[in-house]
Amino acid sequence: MSICSVYIVILLIACLSDAGIEGRKVGVLKKHEEPSSGLAFGFTKSFNTIYDTSRYGIFQLSNALALTPQMGWNSWNFFACNVSEDLIRETADALISTGLADLGYVYVNIDDCWSAASRSSEGQLVPDPDTFPSGITALADYVHAKGLKLGIYSDAGKFTCQVRPGSLFHEVDDSQLFASWGVDYLKYDNCYNLGIDPKERYPPMRDALNATGRSIFYSLCEWGVEDPALWARGVGNSWRTTDDINDTWVSMTTIADLNNKWASYAGPGGWNDPDMLEVGNGGMTYEEYRSHFSIWALMKAPLLIGCDVRNMTAETFEIISNKEVIAVNQDSLGVQGRKVAGEDGCLQVWAGPLSGNRLVVALWNRCSKAATITAKWEDLGLESSTGVSIRDLWQHKDLKESAVTSFSAEVDSHGCHMYIFTPGMAAHSDI
Repeated sequence: MSICSVYIVILLIACLSDAGIEGRKVGVLKKHEEPSSGLAFGFTKSFNTIYDTSRYGIFQLSNALALTPQMGWNSWNFFACNVSEDLIRETADALISTGLADLGYVYVNIDDCWSAASRSSEGQLVPDPDTFPSGITALADYVHAKGLKLGIYSDAGKFTCQVRPGSLFHEVDDSQLFASWGVDYLKYDNCYNLGIDPKERYPPMRDALNATGRSIFYSLCEWGVEDPALWARGVGNSWRTTDDINDTWVSMTTIADLNNKWASYAGPGGWNDPDMLEVGNGGMTYEEYRSHFSIWALMKAPLLIGCDVRNMTAETFEIISNKEVIAVNQDSLGVQGRKVAGEDGCLQVWAGPLSGNRLVVALWNRCSKAATITAKWEDLGLESSTGVSIRDLWQHKDLKESAVTSFSAEVDSHGCHMYIFTPGMAAHSDI
């Protein structure tokens, strides 16, 4: 049985039996058929410690979604409150015409400011009549007709962050309304929360969404205030581990480090969310954006485009359309990659296991000058004598047939090289 099949079976059993949170009982390597003589494919005994997944748990949201991290687009990073049904329709069109939808970017997510300033006389949320005059149902129908999915936004508080009506204490009515409109995704924010513990505020919406009978992706945006990785895997499909990102190198790198802390808690059904992509918004260089996309993909973060896809540069499209990097993010093994060397410095090695007994390895130069970065086999959890074939995911070419002990490359300042490492024996795997 393949790794993907194993996870699907586990998740379906969890959904059908409502078994609650159940941690992984064995390490990543134990999921493979190992030779009786020892560890498979040249991995060391420390492999499972380096890529610990023991804190991952089966989620309690019965929608069978998020077997891999969500991909799509969100309005906030570029448009903020300047959203309208025309923008959403044009964005859906652009995802199709550019081919991004075919790569997996299928969620078209409306963030804050879609609703009127107050509820109706019946207590219902109402789309802003000026910017969404046709209503959300018509918009969902348009998006669905293109094979895409529509996302919407609300808040686990009295108001949203832009002071529109929140869903706190309205979870049942609002979830039923979202389902009736054909919504596929809910981003649930944390503003105006009345000081109520998020562990009390977020589960009621989970239960309400479950009760609608519609599969709606539940994205918790709690900002990492109460360390949601510790509890949100029993609540939603993803959970923000950090405050909002902004379009700067400092913000992006800081958030990457914060998200890295929670790597062992993520997996199929529930993912750590370091916030949306800033690629293409103009505040970072090409190298910095490529680093941003590489590390988000390696960390199994949601890949939610945050720029105006109707007016992308060729460089932006090149980055977000890299099929080989996207494949890392969407790999069926579902283990979040993490920092494995250079913890206290600016020359770093990040890595993570992939299906087929492969590894993704990123050499990330966060220094101010170009430098050589070395990935040592011991840091990756490989025996020093293991021969490894190496493929460069940005150059789209194979580099070495049988590298041993270590691999080095010169990386530009703020640049990131990304590779697939395939140990020699992996070619004999039946996965």
